[in-house]
Amino acid sequence: MSLAIRARVPGIVSADVRDVDGRPVVWVDVDATEKQGALSSVSSSQIEAAAVLARTKGFPLVAIVRSSGADIAEGLAALHGWGLAARAIADCSGVVPVIMVVDGPAVSGPALLIGLADLVVMTSRSYAFVSGPTMVAEFTGVMIDNEELGGASSHARYTGAASLVAPDLEVATEMVGQLLSYLPAHNDEEPPRFPTDDPIDRETPEAGSVIPASSTGSYDVRDVIRALADDGDLLELRARWAANVVTAFATIGGMPVGIVANQPISLAGTLDIPASQKAARFVAFCDAFNLPIITLVDTPGFYPGKDLEWRGMIRHGAQLVFAYGRATVPRICVILRKSYGGAYIVMDSKKMGNDLCIAWPWAELAVMGAGQAAAILQRRATPEERAAFEADYTERLLNPYIAAERGYVDAVVEPAETRAVIGHALEALVDKRERLQPRPHDNTPL
Repeated sequence: MSLAIRARVPGIVSADVRDVDGRPVVWVDVDATEKQGALSSVSSSQIEAAAVLARTKGFPLVAIVRSSGADIAEGLAALHGWGLAARAIADCSGVVPVIMVVDGPAVSGPALLIGLADLVVMTSRSYAFVSGPTMVAEFTGVMIDNEELGGASSHARYTGAASLVAPDLEVATEMVGQLLSYLPAHNDEEPPRFPTDDPIDRETPEAGSVIPASSTGSYDVRDVIRALADDGDLLELRARWAANVVTAFATIGGMPVGIVANQPISLAGTLDIPASQKAARFVAFCDAFNLPIITLVDTPGFYPGKDLEWRGMIRHGAQLVFAYGRATVPRICVILRKSYGGAYIVMDSKKMGNDLCIAWPWAELAVMGAGQAAAILQRRATPEERAAFEADYTERLLNPYIAAERGYVDAVVEPAETRAVIGHALEALVDKRERLQPRPHDNTPL
C-alpha cells in the first residue's frame, strides 16, 4: 500500500509514502526511460517535496536514482531546481536516514546527491561520476569508460561512495530493508529491537581463540564480531574500501549497535586516511541515529609515510577524534590486543569519554611496541642489551593492568565474558542522556 505525493505533477520523478516492513518510508523513483533521467526543474521539485515531507513527518527517505544530470534543454532553471533538491536533502541530514539506490547513471548533480546520502546501494549496472569519460579525455587525454571511471566496483573499492553493491534492483531493495531494520525512523526515536533467542550472557570463548599467540600474527576481526553478535549476524558497510577498519551493524541482546573494528589482516590494522574517514563517517552516523557504538581495538598506530602526511593525515585523523569526541550515544571500547600511541586515543579511549572500556588479559597498551621503543631508547646498545630491554619493557608495560590501575581501563575480562559484559552495559546505558553545549553547529575538520 502506498500514498502518492503530488501524483499529477508531470515529469520523470515519482514519489510516495509506502510501507517497508511495517514502517512508513518516503520513496522516490527517477525514471531513466526519458532523456536518460535528465532532471528538469519540475522533476527536481518532486525530489525536494519528498525530502521536505520526510524531514517534517519523520520518515526515512529512500531514492532510486537513474539520471544523466540536469536537463540541458531547460538550461539554468534545471540547475536551480537541482540546487533546491540538494538543499532539501541536506536538511534531512541527521534528522531522518537518507538511503539512495543507484540503478543506472548518476552523473554530475545527481552524483553529488548520492554523496549527501547516509548510505548508498549501487547495482552492478550503475555508474556515478561528476565529470564523465568525455570530459576526462578532453582535459587529461586519458581514455576511460563509464565502468572504470565510476562503476559500482570502483566506488566500492576506491572511493567508498558505495556502502553496498547489489547484482540488481530487486536485491538492492532488499538491502534497503535490511539497512532500515537497524535504524529508527528519525533522530528522536530509538532503534527498533530485534527478536532473538540468543542469550545476552552467552559465553564467547571462540572470540579469543581466533587471536594468534604471536602479537604480530594476523586474524580476521569479523570472526570476533560474529562471536559477539546475536546469532553471528553482521551487516558490513563499505567492506572493500579502507579494509583496515571494519564498520558494521549488528545486534547484541536484540539491541542494534554500530561496530568499528581495526582489521589486522589489512595493513596490520593501522589507521590511514581512508580508514579514518570511513570510521569517522560511521561513528557520526551512529551518533545521529541513536545507535550505541562498540569499538574493537587492535592497532599498532597510524600508518607512517610521507605521502600520507602530505595528503593531510593530521586533518583526516582528527576527523575520527572529532567524531568520537562529540558522540553522545552509549560507547563501549574493547581492547582485543594492541593499542599503541595516537591510535590508542583515536579509537575511543577512556579519556575520549567512552562509557565502558574493557581489555582482554593479553592486551598491550603503550606509547609504542617494545621493538620500536628499543630502537629509540637503545640505539647504541648491544643486541643482547636491546633484547633484555625489550623483554623488560614487555613484562612491565605491555599489559592492561597498568592502565587498569590508573583508571584508563575499567576491567580486564576474559574473551568468554565479553558478550555478557557488553550486553549488560548496553542495558544499563539504554537511558543515557548528555546535555549538549548550545551552539549553532560545530566545525568538523574536513
